[in-house]
Amino acid sequence: MTESTASQDIYLPMPATIEESKLLTAVDRFFRIRLSSGAELGHMPGQFVEVSVAGIGEAPISLSSSPDTTGVFELVVRKIGRVTDALHALPQGSPVGIRGPFGTTFPVAEALKGQDILVITGGIGLVPVRSAIQYMLNRREDYGEMAILYGTRTPADRLFTDEIEDWRARENVTYLETVDRGDEGWTGNVGVITTLLPKVEVSPVSTRVIICGPPIMYKFVIAALAARGIPLEHIYVSLERRMKCGVGKCGHCQINGYYTCLDGPVFNYAQLSDVPEAI
Repeated sequence: MTESTASQDIYLPMPATIEESKLLTAVDRFFRIRLSSGAELGHMPGQFVEVSVAGIGEAPISLSSSPDTTGVFELVVRKIGRVTDALHALPQGSPVGIRGPFGTTFPVAEALKGQDILVITGGIGLVPVRSAIQYMLNRREDYGEMAILYGTRTPADRLFTDEIEDWRARENVTYLETVDRGDEGWTGNVGVITTLLPKVEVSPVSTRVIICGPPIMYKFVIAALAARGIPLEHIYVSLERRMKCGVGKCGHCQINGYYTCLDGPVFNYAQLSDVPEAI
């Protein structure tokens, strides 16, 4: 059995190597990473790691691959600052440091099991959600109806384009997507992601919802779900965008009494219904 990372000191980066690196969009780069020790990372969908570049610093990055992927794990890094710029510049074979995995998870093996699943995601929010989607598709018989709604600003911002075509082709998944602004080659839906919701059936009793996307999306999606009778307790949101240190020390991710890196990044929305600044 491959060793787990569970006994690692969370303050000490584990040596790792970039096995694959490729651009997905103009600003988003995919990485496949292997721990030098040969250990499994041992993550679950929704968690994140701290990735460090020697001499530069570290940044929290959401895990994008299913825990079923043996020996490696996958990340997508948006180029938005000093550490992420440095990661984009590293060639395949480069060393990085990894701390984690950290954080709460989408309850794919607990509360979501046996339920109908609705995934609503926008932009780079697909990155952590992809891990949950892969996990559930690998165990498709454990879930009821499954729908995935994905929105981006433009067709050029779409992530994992080959993979989402596979989702679209599956007979046991409803896959719908939209863009805010189309181009001359786009023949799909144009509009905000809530325009897709009337196209899927949802049951207030059996539907469980995963949401991850840009901040503005949450308010309107949750209001639209409430109008369809979905209880707050059936909604799970990821607030991974707020994190920094990963261990509750810097205060960057504090929301009232919650620290996103410790109490999240995945929350049952009922926890946050009286914390308006969280969404």
